[in-house]
Amino acid sequence: MAALCHDLGHLPFSHAAEDTLPEKWTHEDLSLAIIRSPEMKVIWKDLKISPEDVGKLAVGSKHYPGRLTDWETLLSEIIIGDAFGADRMDYLLRDSHHAGVSYGRFEHHRLIDTMRILPRQEEEEIVLTLGIEHGGLQSAESLLWARYFMYTQLYFHPVRRVYDFHLKQFLKEWLPGGKFSIDVASHLKLTDAEVLSAIRVAASDPSAAGHEPARRIVRREHFKRIAEITEADRDIDANATERLASELIEKFGRQAVFTDRYTQKGKGIRFPVLTRDGSIEWSIALSDTLKQVPTFTVEYVFVDPLLSEEAKRHVTAFRRQLRDERGEKK
Repeated sequence: MAALCHDLGHLPFSHAAEDTLPEKWTHEDLSLAIIRSPEMKVIWKDLKISPEDVGKLAVGSKHYPGRLTDWETLLSEIIIGDAFGADRMDYLLRDSHHAGVSYGRFEHHRLIDTMRILPRQEEEEIVLTLGIEHGGLQSAESLLWARYFMYTQLYFHPVRRVYDFHLKQFLKEWLPGGKFSIDVASHLKLTDAEVLSAIRVAASDPSAAGHEPARRIVRREHFKRIAEITEADRDIDANATERLASELIEKFGRQAVFTDRYTQKGKGIRFPVLTRDGSIEWSIALSDTLKQVPTFTVEYVFVDPLLSEEAKRHVTAFRRQLRDERGEKK
């Protein structure tokens, strides 16, 4: 039940709209609110299950600090864990399938077959956690590479990112106060279908709230990426993105320019591995990939499509200036 309820709080269009929730609220908070709602009480009573027990496993220790037993922590890790959580495995495989790409596929059967409950030293005590046999180490690496490629090739594809931008523009104008409601009944009434219908209506009515972004979505007149700031650009000027955006805003106006920046945080994935000789070692000691998971940075600059050709000429001149500055530094 915890696995089924884990993502109940997702908003229409999932993570794309999460920053339109009130401050400090996340979809996990909404999941908990639904689990604890009067409508669900009937189900928990029939199943003889405590909603708090479901909540602990569904959202983890972040919302129940210091209140999970070792076994509850282990069960929660099976659902939402960073290394082997079923949620992570599922979205990579599912998204890869529905997007028609192969980046997100990995040997999940092999990974699951080699999973074991293993002891882990935490300060002065030993706790149980999810680990794997040595034979599953490459499958664990392939999961992380699958995640890396899905993020770089699909989730952060510039066209997909710019439609997130236009969607959030619309929601901030269309929703009351620019925010999704945290009332459970209101949340459950609003799905992708209602938002799509509202976008369609607003796109055809110039007086409607959110008309401009709705029109861009429906007519596919989205902003165009005219520059991607690279590591080489940042080596010359660490603020290259802000500098280029400022020049374009001065030339075309703030409403015509959008920047998208994201840097993935990298950290090693640490879990116990049962080696072939029966000893237990940390994953980061056995795999360079798991010691330093590959990360990426994207820095895009988008402009109104009607201005894209002129903006591209400006970008060409900007890059020429950067090259000149690099020559001066040498």
